[in-house]
Amino acid sequence: MLTAYDYPIARILDESGIDIVLVGDSLGNVMLGYRNTLPVTMTEMIVHTQAVSRAVKRAMVVADMPFGSYQSDPSLAVKNAVDLIKAGAEAVKVEGAEYVEVIRRILKAGIPVMGHLGFTPQSVYKIGTRVQGLGTREKSRLLKDARALEKAGCFAVVLEMVEPKLAQQIKKALKIPVIGIGSGENLDGQVLVTYDLLGLYPKPPKFAKKYVDLAPMIKKAVRRFISG
Repeated sequence: MLTAYDYPIARILDESGIDIVLVGDSLGNVMLGYRNTLPVTMTEMIVHTQAVSRAVKRAMVVADMPFGSYQSDPSLAVKNAVDLIKAGAEAVKVEGAEYVEVIRRILKAGIPVMGHLGFTPQSVYKIGTRVQGLGTREKSRLLKDARALEKAGCFAVVLEMVEPKLAQQIKKALKIPVIGIGSGENLDGQVLVTYDLLGLYPKPPKFAKKYVDLAPMIKKAVRRFISG
């Protein structure tokens, strides 16, 4: 699974054979220059989901439910999830296990839901930016939360920055796919922000592997254009 926020990148990912394209609320940091994901609006998510869905022909398109779109009102959450599906997504992603009832309501509307546990960027001010699941209580809570999301009906769970041994334990405990990001290898899948993979984001997280460094190449091309 890789992120896409626009038509050309989504087309390239799809043609390259990626299984899932995630329209992440990480577009706030990566595309819009926000400090974090919290300012991202439903309008922004809808516009970027529309662009991505026009490009993708074979991969599954999943769209993030942005901060504030599901926390306060289950009915509003369902409406917002419906709007993302109308924009072209085939499923939505919800952070945290505190909103199991909201997830059930969205599923009842016929919309698949992907869960997200561990470091949840929308809770960055509450939990900070650190590996999750290091203490006994945290390990127990994360395992319990993962089981709760599976029971609620999520078709997959993303584990972000979860202690790798715990991530393996969660994988073994669940029947649904477990997709990791900064949570070790040997899970059912991996997700990465495409701009980190391409070397286009200036401050990627430590766990993000850079497969190519396009920024210097782009600068070189621009300078050649300027010099004529």
